[in-house]
Amino acid sequence: MNLFSIPEVQFALEAVRQASLLVRQVQVEMVSPALTKDDRSPVTVADFASQALIGRMLGEAFPNDPLVGEEDSAALRAPSESATLAQVTHFVARLAKEATPSAVCAWIDRGCASPARRFWTLDPIDGTKGFLRGDQYAVALALIEDGQVQVGALGCPNLKDGFLPDFSELLFRNGCGSLAVAVRGGGAWVTSLEGTDSFTRLCVSTQLDAARARILRSFESGHTNISQIDLFAQALGVQAKAVRMDSQAKYAVLAAGQGELYLRLLSPNQPNYREKIWDQAAGALIIEEAGGCVTDLDGKPLDFTAGRELSHNRGILASNRHLHPAALQTLRHIGT
Repeated sequence: MNLFSIPEVQFALEAVRQASLLVRQVQVEMVSPALTKDDRSPVTVADFASQALIGRMLGEAFPNDPLVGEEDSAALRAPSESATLAQVTHFVARLAKEATPSAVCAWIDRGCASPARRFWTLDPIDGTKGFLRGDQYAVALALIEDGQVQVGALGCPNLKDGFLPDFSELLFRNGCGSLAVAVRGGGAWVTSLEGTDSFTRLCVSTQLDAARARILRSFESGHTNISQIDLFAQALGVQAKAVRMDSQAKYAVLAAGQGELYLRLLSPNQPNYREKIWDQAAGALIIEEAGGCVTDLDGKPLDFTAGRELSHNRGILASNRHLHPAALQTLRHIGT
């Protein structure tokens, strides 16, 4: 059977593609050098527009499937946010002519569902700081059934061909866009965000030498521990230059064989933090289906049965599989 003819796969691809192109348009029109540091209005509009659009599309394609999303419309409904709601509606209406403020709020609130035996989970924009800087961000959608991720899709508007081979920081900007998708048992694939029938299979790196391992690192330090990542790299003997980028776009790059390790260590400011399911579901399946491995910091598989958070897991370790045992041993050694 053709993987891309499966209804759930077709929906994931089209929903993520449309949402990614929409938020990229928000970025083009609303993010400018004149934007003040504290002005998050562009990412707010893009977040809500992305979730509204996918909520609407899910209602048409799979009306009985719950959506577990990051956003709800409570703040948008406040009178003080009427201008923001109008902007969200304006952008959504470009793809959904019937969009009204009340309809947009209802589509957003499809994401307020609770996890069920079968449900979808959505991060409408992963990497908000990257979005505001004009760097990497992603739209992440996944189908979970009986606690297992079955389909995962990542839209990366500023990532070319699923990765950038030379890792030039300038080339990480203004890419033509990538759309990565994985199906459990069917592999991981990437295509252009602009729309094409041509898919390239993703395969992780075969690098066995820890010294040459490229660690994919976030620009932001909110939910990780930067100093411990440095300690981890030193203890593992890593000599290769780290690759810094935002969002689950890192997962697409690792799946494409252009990096070997990614960690989410616990921040000393949030020692009890647990990952949200929408931050990991799509990217984790893409790495696994590309031949890689994703566990928590203790080596346990990610448990998507505990609700909206990975409550039974502590942090994240993703790898090309070959370096996973050594990475886990190193994490135990440095006492994460």
